[in-house]
Amino acid sequence: MKKARLFAAAALAATLAVAASTASARTDRAAASKITVWLQVDAQTGWPDLVAAANQAFQAKHPGVSVDVQYQTWGDHLSKFDATLAGGNVPDVIEMGNTEMTKYMAAGAFANLTSQKGSFANSKNWLKGLAASGVYNGKLYGVPYYAGSRVVTYRTDLYKRAGAKVPTSLAQFTATAKRLKAKNPKKGFSPVYIAGTDWYFAMSFVYDYGGQIAALKHGKWVGQLESKRSQAGLAAYKRFFMTASRASKTGTENRPQPYDVYAQGQAASIVGPAWFSCCVGKKYTKSTKQFVMPSHVKGQGMPGFLGGSDLAVPKASGDQSLATDWIRIFTNTAGEKGLQAKGNIPNATNLLGNSVNERAAKRSWFVPTAKNWVNVENGNVLRTMLARILTGKQSTKAAAAFADSNIELTLNQ
Repeated sequence: MKKARLFAAAALAATLAVAASTASARTDRAAASKITVWLQVDAQTGWPDLVAAANQAFQAKHPGVSVDVQYQTWGDHLSKFDATLAGGNVPDVIEMGNTEMTKYMAAGAFANLTSQKGSFANSKNWLKGLAASGVYNGKLYGVPYYAGSRVVTYRTDLYKRAGAKVPTSLAQFTATAKRLKAKNPKKGFSPVYIAGTDWYFAMSFVYDYGGQIAALKHGKWVGQLESKRSQAGLAAYKRFFMTASRASKTGTENRPQPYDVYAQGQAASIVGPAWFSCCVGKKYTKSTKQFVMPSHVKGQGMPGFLGGSDLAVPKASGDQSLATDWIRIFTNTAGEKGLQAKGNIPNATNLLGNSVNERAAKRSWFVPTAKNWVNVENGNVLRTMLARILTGKQSTKAAAAFADSNIELTLNQ
């Protein structure tokens, strides 16, 4: 998952003030003779043919307009983008990690594409969790590009020894965890290793039961963790954790990494990004497979937090219309099918195939796209709630009420 780089709000406001004046000065120009596109190096190494095909189709539609694709790296692309905002030489199209979008949308850095949503292929079926990352205050600023899902990685040998099959419901998975625990009684062994405060996983239970973290109502953010549906999800998470995991109830999902626990033979299953399979250790490579985390509704997958990328048009682009059309061409059905053939998850449910990763993406969720959401994360509001629930320091309802009050206070500042 691509993490957003944090930057000072005051500094960003200053750069956007410059960008806004530059944009107003440039909108009267004739149509641009060139557009500049920033994509991550993933495209350069993984699907340069798709980029070339999009450029060719774009230039056939817009004779005389060239496309300058400049490849960026995740480590420094935001600092470079900030510099272009200040200097007035922004790219016309930029790829953003989905968790990077909100700060820039809130600051007014991107063009509003709401009126054109219907012109993008498969927009009625965009992956819910990915599409949400490009929407701010009900307006569209980012077009879904491709996604990455979360799945269950498991040891087939241990499941077979316990007489367990791939579960198709949360109840069945819970029963499987009990059987795995009985067959593997060694100290510290987890049928399903889950860090207690892994809020990405815990919130999937909340969304699976129809709840959510917060909702925007009449211009104000209102915490929703106290709602009946969210409470049902949190209670289900606690029951599953207490049955399946021997990890710390107050621990985080990166200390230790779940795949390290797995590689050390201390877990029959782990939950996380699909790429976890790369790091399970040579000893267990052949006996490792993956399945979709099951919902409490039999036969359905649990909603997962999607990683992924969006494509946006900076407001100060020299030609927003041309930039938007390039995105339209690049993300058309043929382009998304091309990405799928390269092993990526396409941006819409109607394009999904039957691989584990793609099936896991059918149901998804995203964090509230509020400008201060990052402060909720940095303040460990959800982690604190989960730790209190799992350790019994507070009831599920009391812990959720405290979290809701903190979420509302933070998001509405």
